Amino acid sequence: MKKETLVEKEKNRQDLGFGTKVTNRSARLIKGDGRFNIKRKGQSFYAWLNAYNRLITMSWGKFFSITFLFYTILNFIFGFIYVLIGVDNQHFTGMDLSSEYSRFWDSFFFSAQTLTTVGYGRIAPIGFAASFVASIESLLGLMLFALITGLLYGRFSRPNPRIIYSKNALISPYLDTKALMFRMVNERSNQLIKVEVSVIFTKIEEKNGQPSRRYYGLTLERNKVDFFPTNWTIVHPITEDSPLYNETEESLKAADAEFLISVQGTDDTFADMIHSRISYEYYEMVWGAKFRPMLDSDGDDSYLLDLDKIDEYDLVEMG
Repeated sequence: MKKETLVEKEKNRQDLGFGTKVTNRSARLIKGDGRFNIKRKGQSFYAWLNAYNRLITMSWGKFFSITFLFYTILNFIFGFIYVLIGVDNQHFTGMDLSSEYSRFWDSFFFSAQTLTTVGYGRIAPIGFAASFVASIESLLGLMLFALITGLLYGRFSRPNPRIIYSKNALISPYLDTKALMFRMVNERSNQLIKVEVSVIFTKIEEKNGQPSRRYYGLTLERNKVDFFPTNWTIVHPITEDSPLYNETEESLKAADAEFLISVQGTDDTFADMIHSRISYEYYEMVWGAKFRPMLDSDGDDSYLLDLDKIDEYDLVEMG
C-alpha cells in the first residue's frame, strides 16, 4: 500500500467544515453570491429573526423601506390612540375639528411630530391622558432613532468588499502543460492590500463502497499579492502532483466537482479585514479557453481597466 507523502496528507486534510458525508449529489456547497448553501431547521424564533444581522446586511432599498413602513405604522397606531382618547378641546389645542378626516390626520401628524420630538407647537396635549401618551411616544421616539442611528453607523462602517469574479473558470494552456484559471477584480476605487486567495477542490469519491466527499487544497502560481489595483488571474498549474491531473469534463461531472474560493485582505480605507467567497461547479468550467486582456492604455499616462471584459475569453487549442 502506497504511503501518503506529507504534501498529500496536507491536501487531504483540507476541509471547509461541510464534512465528508454525501447527502445531496446535486447541490453546490457555496452559492454563486458567496453564501453557504445551508438551510437551518428547528431554530428558535429569535435565532431565526436575527434582527440586527438582517438589518445590517440587507440591501439599502429594503432597509429604508422597512424603516419607513415601521415609522408609518407606528404613527397610525398612536394617531388612532389619540382619536380614541378624544380629539377635542378638552384634550388638545389647535386641532382642526371640522371633520373626522381632518381630526384623524391632525392626530397622525401630531404623532409624527411627537415621535421625532419636532413639536411645531400648533397642536398640544392638555389633558392627562393625551399628555401621558405623548410622553410615552416621545421616549419611544428617542430610543428608536438612537437605534436607527446605530444601525446606519453599522451599515456604513461594516466592511463590504465588491470583488467580482469571472463567470467561468477556464482550463487553459499554460507553459508546457495546462492550468485552471479564473480571475477577479476589485470593482471599487478603494485600495485592497495584502490580498490572499485559497482554492479548495472538492469531489465525491468512493471509499469502502460508500460515496465520500474529499477536499484538496490547490497549489497556486501566486496566492498572495501586496497590492490589488487591477485584475488578478488566479492560476493553478495542472502538473503530475495536482489533484486535477488526468481529470476530464466527464470525470468532474461524475464526481460532482466544485471549486471553493476564499479571498481575504485588508481595506486600507478603514484598515479592516475583508472576506469574499465564491465557488465554481464543473458545469461552470470552460475547457480550452483563454481570457482576453482587461488592462489597456488610456491614451495618456494612465492605465484603463475595463471591468466589462472580466468574463470575456477566446477558445484556443489545448495542444
